[in-house]
Amino acid sequence: MKRVMGMAIALGLAWSAPQARACELALILAVDVSGSVDSNEYDIQMQGLAEALRDGVISEALVLKEAAVQVIQWTGRGRHRVSVPWTHIRNFEDTDRLADVIGADIRIWRNFSTALGEALSFAIQQFEAVPECSRRVIDVSGDGRSNEGVRPPELHSTLNAADITVNALAIEAYDKGLTDYFRAEVITGPGAFAMRAADFSEYPDTIRRKLLREITKQLSYLDLESLR
Repeated sequence: MKRVMGMAIALGLAWSAPQARACELALILAVDVSGSVDSNEYDIQMQGLAEALRDGVISEALVLKEAAVQVIQWTGRGRHRVSVPWTHIRNFEDTDRLADVIGADIRIWRNFSTALGEALSFAIQQFEAVPECSRRVIDVSGDGRSNEGVRPPELHSTLNAADITVNALAIEAYDKGLTDYFRAEVITGPGAFAMRAADFSEYPDTIRRKLLREITKQLSYLDLESLR
């Protein structure tokens, strides 16, 4: 019912506004798999992402925007890889399939450092495969500060030149100042923001709210959250 009601309103908005460009959003979900993240915490992240994508309002927004979504696992220097390739969302079946794939995504690395700058550099290159998408966003989550490789601020000029926004989710299980660090060092771009989860148990709800905020950014005058 939520999907039907939300889509009806969203489609009505799309009908009354100028016709939307195909693929309004290319979204990279960059997941921390560094040594500080244990197997249970990794599962919480992936299942949290999967459930967020199944959320009726989020899936409706992805369909309306004909979004493209990719998942990157990242940890230390030279260890970042696409674990779920670009998936184009054109209907609810696409979001459900993507959620299933993410929920079953196998961890690639364990016990390595946190090279967040290198993860961002790798993510920048991935947008070359989806040039048709009008907005580019990297959604990075993590529980620690970058401790090797290029520093994230050194990439801000490159990110801004490529019109890429970086938003962050700080999981403060081990570092209570991590959100402030992400705001100062990591996020960049118009409207960029960082959200806080006090620990991994708060990750599922926080990532749902974060995705809702970044996916529906261009529909800010329609309070999609109120439909829940």
